[in-house]
Amino acid sequence: MTALVIAEHDNAQLKSATLNTVTAAAACGGEVHVLVAGHNAAAVAQAAAKVAGVTKVLHADGEPLAHALAENVAAQVLALAKNYSHILFPATASGKNVAPRVAAKLDVAQISDISKVDSPDTFERPIYAGNAIATVQSADATKVITVRGTGFDAAPAEGGSAQVETIAPIADSGKSSFAGAEIAKNDRPELTAAKIIVSGGRALGSAEKFNEVMTPLADKLGAAIGASRAAVDAGYAANDLQVGQTGKIVAPELYIACGISGAIQHLAGMKDSKVIVAINKDEEAPIFSVADYGLVADLFTAVPELVKAL
Repeated sequence: MTALVIAEHDNAQLKSATLNTVTAAAACGGEVHVLVAGHNAAAVAQAAAKVAGVTKVLHADGEPLAHALAENVAAQVLALAKNYSHILFPATASGKNVAPRVAAKLDVAQISDISKVDSPDTFERPIYAGNAIATVQSADATKVITVRGTGFDAAPAEGGSAQVETIAPIADSGKSSFAGAEIAKNDRPELTAAKIIVSGGRALGSAEKFNEVMTPLADKLGAAIGASRAAVDAGYAANDLQVGQTGKIVAPELYIACGISGAIQHLAGMKDSKVIVAINKDEEAPIFSVADYGLVADLFTAVPELVKAL
């Protein structure tokens, strides 16, 4: 029984979500192999080989794989699928783009967003915005799985010495093409990988106030900035800052929620954080039910005072 992890990367660096997926793959039993499909991504393959627990890295390098188009990456995975009992993807935008195609082509059920491995054929996954946990058992010969990163510790990035095997890249499927990308540049940590996150809600009132209040706190803590869906929908923050069931799932060491009531949708995205601090003037706000530390106060007073204290 061998598991194949599909590495997430940008052809230069291995993304942290891959490390959590390696841990999930190891829990399935047997060996763990990693597929690095990209273009000029030798550095990524070498990084994957150093991950503790990985026994082999398959490196497919070709122009059709340069931009991780779902059709081409799926074809590369399918060319290897018969050798594996489990195929695991990070439950990220990229993983969710490729995994369903692989599952459909193999005619198996996809097991989505797992948070725990009970046995090689039985997995747990959150449903109803995390308010219930479903236990799913699969009889499929090949399990196609997406892994919720917050459910598993990251495998150590150093300590492994896996063999890197070069494999032939697939030909371009011709079904899609890369037209271009607009990459938002940000000096802050990536939201899903940040150790500290400060998030603002609709109570901030405007985009100007959101930036005025949240930015100094994030600067002091070296934190990423997040936002509730209400704040994003109101135009106070960019879409890629949204934390929640329909946004990004995060589990930092410290999560500070400012002016966030704590709707179920938001809690589903951050309740696994190690320490949660809530600042809200409504003492009945649901956010306090998951907070380790709660401050009933006006955020426009409390947050600047916190920044001064820091």
